[in-house]
Amino acid sequence: MNLSVTEKIIKAHLLEGELIAGSEIALKIDQTLTQDATGTMAYLQLEATGIDKVKTEISVSYIDHNTIQMGFKNPDDHRYLRTVAAQYGVVFSPAGTGICHQLHLENFAKPGKTLIGSDSHTPTAGGLAMLAMGAGGLSVALAMAGKAYSMTMPHIIGVELKGKLQGFSAAKDIILELLHRLTVKGGVNKVFEFFGDGVTHLSVPERATITNMGAELGATCSLFPSDEQTRKFLSSMGRAQDFIPLVADENASYHEVIVINLDELQPLVACPHMPDKVMPVAELAGLAVQQVAIGSCTNSSYADLKMVALLLKDKKINPKTDLLISPGSKQVLAMLAEEGLLTHMLTAGARLLECTCGPCIGMGGSPQSASVSVRTFNRNFEARSGTLDAQVYLVSAQTAVQVALHGQFTDPNTWQGSTDKIELPASVPSIRSLFIFPEESIDTEILRGPNIVALERFSSLPETLRANITLKVGDNITTDHILPAGAEITALRSNIPAISEYIYSRVDADFVERCKKTDTGVIIGGENYGQGSSREHAALAPRYLGVQMIIAKSFARIHHANLVNFGILPLVFVNGKDYDNCQIEQELIFNSSDFVVGGEFPLSISGETVIVTSTLTEKEWKIIQAGGLLNTISL
Repeated sequence: MNLSVTEKIIKAHLLEGELIAGSEIALKIDQTLTQDATGTMAYLQLEATGIDKVKTEISVSYIDHNTIQMGFKNPDDHRYLRTVAAQYGVVFSPAGTGICHQLHLENFAKPGKTLIGSDSHTPTAGGLAMLAMGAGGLSVALAMAGKAYSMTMPHIIGVELKGKLQGFSAAKDIILELLHRLTVKGGVNKVFEFFGDGVTHLSVPERATITNMGAELGATCSLFPSDEQTRKFLSSMGRAQDFIPLVADENASYHEVIVINLDELQPLVACPHMPDKVMPVAELAGLAVQQVAIGSCTNSSYADLKMVALLLKDKKINPKTDLLISPGSKQVLAMLAEEGLLTHMLTAGARLLECTCGPCIGMGGSPQSASVSVRTFNRNFEARSGTLDAQVYLVSAQTAVQVALHGQFTDPNTWQGSTDKIELPASVPSIRSLFIFPEESIDTEILRGPNIVALERFSSLPETLRANITLKVGDNITTDHILPAGAEITALRSNIPAISEYIYSRVDADFVERCKKTDTGVIIGGENYGQGSSREHAALAPRYLGVQMIIAKSFARIHHANLVNFGILPLVFVNGKDYDNCQIEQELIFNSSDFVVGGEFPLSISGETVIVTSTLTEKEWKIIQAGGLLNTISL
């Protein structure tokens, strides 16, 4: 059997199931990562398992999201994460060290290994030939406890890259092209595996840009082979011993093959308010831009920022445009400083921000009201920037710096400056001494602040569920719609009762009050419900408010898993007209005895029979019946 890279990694880690697309499998997980916006809850869940130490090869707790310290909440969470890491044998990355995905790529990612992380952009490590997947915090906690990770065996899509990027075209344009072709729901339950002669010309940082933003396709993950580019990167990072060659077998088969000719690719841009609204940059020429932000886990590497610095050398940004730059890690920052490249940025008028996620999740750097912000980030959902009426566009770092210089979009054919590829030095300055490894920690007890509230377990599903429809929403509802980001709300991630007050607050201000007036609630959704961030709070907080069922036209992968984890039953309309007929406050009645695994079954809405189905496995149905995954775990 000729295997793809994906199949080789899955086969080597398979604990249950078979390599049959659509079937349920269980994998051994080698590595985990968490970040502070999701990590506090994940470690509360880890404590609830009762284990003494993590069972993975390595687990890392990164502080990169909630770094704006407005009051005690975020600092207290960071203290908790530092002390719980010491107790359980987890590596701790303090605030300001860098963004989890950039740091993991530089320091811990290994070809052929499995990784799940409580952040949807964990697939970044697929640039180093890892099977790296985003997941809810509970799934990550259980992987740390040594439990297998259950998932649906994905369809494997081959993406053949031909030729070589030309001029100012960039790796970001490759993934934007895929989003243009497939949309934000085109990758659900799929893995995108890249191959072809074009792959050999892409460095690991370029590959990581593509695998990072593959999350916006809704993909399980994306990955590249481990080849000479991989070896060069790991050697540069002082980790030559971690290299193994890993490529697809000759004549490996794929569910589908997509071909992209890099010679013909031009600079692209994703327009508001969705990453798949893609068009050529040239078509926006003349559109004034008030803010440019360069960084995030998508485009904050040394290669990205050295290119930016060289293009800014001896130039000034447009006086009507703000330029914000966030290096991905202190390693990147140190390299830029050693080469004098920060001076080019600063004298051009750029603002240098901390090595964190920052503006990407609305943590500072919000645009002006009713303005245009051009960002190298991966998401441009409405209001995610922190400014409700801002128009956010997503571009490559190459495009972003040109926009900052001109103060507007311009035709790439008029751009000036070098397009030479930036190569990593043979060796780079290590920042591993900044991590706190378990054996180095002096912490002897877990410290909790008053904002950290113990995890609640939920009751089992009743035989007959009677509930009221408390909300109806449309297509492509993101987890940002369900639970907004930003400094004020994100600081409450360790306090479910408090953060629940903000569920759907920017969509329907009366939602929470309606939930409080009924014992049990149901949400009605459209296509691709729950896309975007892996934040399990978008499932956990509605469950706290009494929501026990969501009926939608389709679901995003990670959110569907999070709903199951917390005992919310996700169902799918068979007939689109039934969605049209649903209204807030209608009564729903569901009998558990009617449920059919993998089949259709009825329920009642306002006395009318509605036929629904689900993609739940037998195991997931049992989790729902038990009231959530924690209620089923025995270690």
